[in-house]
Amino acid sequence: TGRTKKMSGDRVIVLHMRGSHAEYYRRYPRAHRYFKPDCRKSGLFSGLSQCSKDEITNAYDNTILYTDYFLSLLIKKLTQQEKSYNTALIYISDHGESLGEYGLYLHGMPFSIAPDYQKKVPLIMWFSPEFVQEKNLELACLKEKANKGSFSHDNFFHSILGILDVQTTEYNPKLDLFHDCRKRVS
Repeated sequence: TGRTKKMSGDRVIVLHMRGSHAEYYRRYPRAHRYFKPDCRKSGLFSGLSQCSKDEITNAYDNTILYTDYFLSLLIKKLTQQEKSYNTALIYISDHGESLGEYGLYLHGMPFSIAPDYQKKVPLIMWFSPEFVQEKNLELACLKEKANKGSFSHDNFFHSILGILDVQTTEYNPKLDLFHDCRKRVS
């Protein structure tokens, strides 16, 4: 009929971005080549070996800039849906990258010897005011935790379960970033 049916109930949408992996120039459109010259060679290792450290860094920085841009588009889209839905966005990188420090490139070293910049990654959260209210979130508490704490991917699973109020024996509230920052409603 050409009409769209209004969705009811809860929805979770998972997007997997290619992000800042290997052939960096393939991860952003030409219109987003802010840092130049950027490495535009193909081949996971052979491409990087044909570029200078500055070109590799510029290409990587372009991926970061494009990711920021893409996330801003998602937040804008979610903001437009606020009248119909309580919206939220949680973004986390899977790993960091080495860009030539100590002769290392890319990622994938054993965790025990990997440098911190391969292990410490961004976690970005955005919530509509209605989502904050529905979930009884105390944003000041979350900001304080973010400034004081050190978290890992181990927290992600439990935090998603917690904020979505999923009941399972797999859930560990001690690993839920939101657990202590939700007002208890009696």
